[in-house]
Amino acid sequence: MKTKRICIYAKDIQRITGKSEKTGYRMLGAIRKKLGKKPHQFVTMEEFADYTGIALADVSQYIKD
Repeated sequence: MKTKRICIYAKDIQRITGKSEKTGYRMLGAIRKKLGKKPHQFVTMEEFADYTGIALADVSQYIKD
């Protein structure tokens, strides 16, 4: 059984939005700040989907393990 990851990374955000990887890092920082997370804490795909308004199903189809 193949496991699926739940965390999203800047490269994933780049693939989804078409923006630069640097923009992906900025967006992750903004999400962490909004959620009150510390810099070392991960952002989940669900949190990213909620923040951007993109459906979770759409987000997960762009994630490559």
